[in-house]
Amino acid sequence: MEGNSTHELKMKVRDYECDIEGIVNNANYQHYFEHARHEMCLERGISFAELVERNIYVVVARVDIRYKHPLRSRDEFIVATSVERDGIKLLFHQKILLLPDRQVCADATITTVVTIDGKLSRAPELDQYFE
Repeated sequence: MEGNSTHELKMKVRDYECDIEGIVNNANYQHYFEHARHEMCLERGISFAELVERNIYVVVARVDIRYKHPLRSRDEFIVATSVERDGIKLLFHQKILLLPDRQVCADATITTVVTIDGKLSRAPELDQYFE
């Protein structure tokens, strides 16, 4: 993973996330990635509710997912997440790893930007959380 320390979150596929082919519908991978990003941020002390109260919004600007191996009902997996700064952007590098062998099922780069009072900002106050 690129960026600094990697956060890992263990999850399990639920039956309703699968399509008629018996594999996880591609849209659900975005849910897995988002949930893992939010959990990482919470563990690092970032509260999105508190940021919003201060008119600071971290928003997704781009999602790039590469699907490599399908997940199926009841599969257990880990979402590994790291983050790096690229100018004004925060890039979240994420992988979904099937357990127990950690086979890569999908990898993604989620590009986010920050607005403060409606204006794009580098938001240096967030840097401390991702050092």
